[in-house]
Amino acid sequence: MKMGKLEVKSVSDGLFRLDGGAMFGIVPQTLWKKAIPPDGQNRILLGLNLLVIDSGDDLIVVDTGIGTKTGEGFNDRFGVQRDGDALDSLRSEGYAPEDVSQVILTHLHFDHSGGATRIDDRGALVPAYPSAKYFVQRAEWEDARNPNEITRGSYLEENFKPLFEAGQLEILDGDVRLTGEVSVELTGGHTRGHQIVRVESGGETMLHMGDLVPTSHHLPLPYIMGYDTFPLETLQLRRRIYRDAVDRTWMLFFEHDIHSKVSTLAEEEGKFVIDETKVHRFKKGE
Repeated sequence: MKMGKLEVKSVSDGLFRLDGGAMFGIVPQTLWKKAIPPDGQNRILLGLNLLVIDSGDDLIVVDTGIGTKTGEGFNDRFGVQRDGDALDSLRSEGYAPEDVSQVILTHLHFDHSGGATRIDDRGALVPAYPSAKYFVQRAEWEDARNPNEITRGSYLEENFKPLFEAGQLEILDGDVRLTGEVSVELTGGHTRGHQIVRVESGGETMLHMGDLVPTSHHLPLPYIMGYDTFPLETLQLRRRIYRDAVDRTWMLFFEHDIHSKVSTLAEEEGKFVIDETKVHRFKKGE
């Protein structure tokens, strides 16, 4: 889709599954299963959607999916499904990994940073995007390097340590404008160092919400993941962002929706919902 001078696309790293109860937190299953039915292990199907922003001068990728380093046991546990990985999907859109100049990581959980690195022909762990600078918030970097009993399963150092060792990791402190059209905003909420991405061009604004709103089915304010380390922060952020999104006609990008989609919001009877007349579903080649 076109946004002013930008070409904005979504590429896929496939699908995976997480526990539905964990994904919807305090919300009873009788409510959330109407939107996303669970499988026999109570897991729901989720997308791994990467946002690609092409300005002509910069090619930016936001988050990297799970990647291809995981083994059979991991893939079975998380129900990973793919015909090809994100790099294959990127190539199908006419881009090579070497073309990417910036990779923004909303946070360092394995389903967002796993594709940041790969195993090369020598069996070494290397950055998957060899020419790119990778951007992450300092608080996220610190927490990923020093995980606790709750977060240890989400932070896998093979996904981010090689970026630092290669000199390609750039640590950010708070809100930063990376290009004329793209900036990041430190939000907290899901993790202490979680950031979202703001894309602005041609009078339009899109927010990549990371895990603040992982799917369009998580729009209701109480539908906050059990994985969020600071859920009340998430709640406050959603209230503010939703209000601005309606008033200013911002688009929101949903990273884990199984149908890669972006949409503006509407307010109906005091609730924020997808504006069904403004949903954009990315299709290959557009």
